[in-house]
Amino acid sequence: MGGKTSAASKNKYIAKAYDRVNLILRKDAPQNKAAVQAAADAAGESLNAYIVGAVAQRMDREQPTEDALPPETEEMLK
Repeated sequence: MGGKTSAASKNKYIAKAYDRVNLILRKDAPQNKAAVQAAADAAGESLNAYIVGAVAQRMDREQPTEDALPPETEEMLK
């Protein structure tokens, strides 16, 4: 293995600290890489940070909070 800046050193660190996810975007889709990169650039974020932020926002929206009422109770209160 090389020095602290070698590719092997970086990959070893990344493997310990991070999980990798392979994202596949169709070239002919509206959400192609160029479009997502442009949105990330407009937001002043890296492509990775933009995608991670989008996933986090969706997870926050879709996860019920602990103090949320069950759907049947919500329906009764309408």
